[in-house]
Amino acid sequence: MFSQQIFLQGLGLGASLIMAIGAQNAHVIRTGVRGEHVLATVLTCIAIDVALIGLGMAGLGALIAASPVLLALARFGGAAFLAWYGWRCWKSSLRGGTALTLSGQDSAISLRRALAIVLALSLLNPHVWLDTVVLLGAVGSSLAGEQRGAFAAGAMTASVLWFSVLGLGARRFAGVLGRPAVWRAVEALTGTLMLFLALLLLRGA
Repeated sequence: MFSQQIFLQGLGLGASLIMAIGAQNAHVIRTGVRGEHVLATVLTCIAIDVALIGLGMAGLGALIAASPVLLALARFGGAAFLAWYGWRCWKSSLRGGTALTLSGQDSAISLRRALAIVLALSLLNPHVWLDTVVLLGAVGSSLAGEQRGAFAAGAMTASVLWFSVLGLGARRFAGVLGRPAVWRAVEALTGTLMLFLALLLLRGA
């Protein structure tokens, strides 16, 4: 029997984890402001989260948590990628001075590249795996069998709602966020956050 209480628990925990500003969220905002492949980016983020939550509920989280090798690979690989992305954002911020280029102009990225970036930011980011697969998987797996489906549905719903609001909201306020000074600040903040997360991973936090 479907439990509304368990569904809300999954929704609340999923939302509390996904709403923290990170590489994935920052990229969705950036995509929304630029107006480049917003729907494809949002749908890809949702699909990845739903798949990882499902894998966590199936027991993959316990396997990763029990393997020091997998955890080490995720930490160092993720730190390297986040450091590169942070440097890229800072470079963009320091080079700024003009309004953000919107889609349809020469610098617009292709759909393939846009999807490659969001896949990398999601699947190479160990925080995504730890939150969706390990943590949500551990909590969900501790529930009775008939309650796991409701918990997973709640966590997945949180992803659907959050990424939809984030991407469409960023697009809605692109006129403000795309101003040169504001966008340079966004890029600088994103770069700082990525470098900070990379440092935490290297320190084993």
